Amino acid sequence: MNLDEAPERLRTLPSWLLAQAALHARREVASALTGVDGHRSEFAALACLDEQGPISQVELAGRIGLDRSDVVRLVDRLADAGCVVREPDPADRRRNLLTLTADGRRRLDELDERIRGAQAETLSALTDAEREQLVSLLRSVLGDGGSPRRAV
Repeated sequence: MNLDEAPERLRTLPSWLLAQAALHARREVASALTGVDGHRSEFAALACLDEQGPISQVELAGRIGLDRSDVVRLVDRLADAGCVVREPDPADRRRNLLTLTADGRRRLDELDERIRGAQAETLSALTDAEREQLVSLLRSVLGDGGSPRRAV
C-alpha cells in the first residue's frame, strides 16, 4: 500500500495509522519466522515462560493475550517439541504449571533473533532514539502494561 494514495482523512487518524503499521509489522515478523517454522504466538509463550514461569496455561493465556483454547493447542505443540514441560502445581494438584526447557530457551533465542531482525527492518526509517520514543508512546497508549491484545 502506498500511504500517499490513501485519503487524507485516513492518513490523519492515529488508529488507522497504527493498524497499518501493525499489519506491516505482522507481515515482516511472519516472513522472518517462516524460515524456522515459527509463529509469533510461539515466541510470546516462550518469552513469557522464560521471564515469568513457571505459570499455568490460564495465566499464560492472560499474559500473552490469547484465548485459552488457542493456548492449549500452542502448549501441546511446544510440549511435543520439547520446549516446555507440564508439571503438577504443588499448591493446586488440579492444575499444571508450564516450565521452559533448555530446548525451549534455544528455540526462544532463535525466534528472538529473527523477530528482532524483522523489527529492525520494519522500523528502519527511524533512528534509535525515535524507536525508543515510539515504544514509550505505544506503551502509554496501551496503559503501560494494560491488557495485551495479540502476541508480538
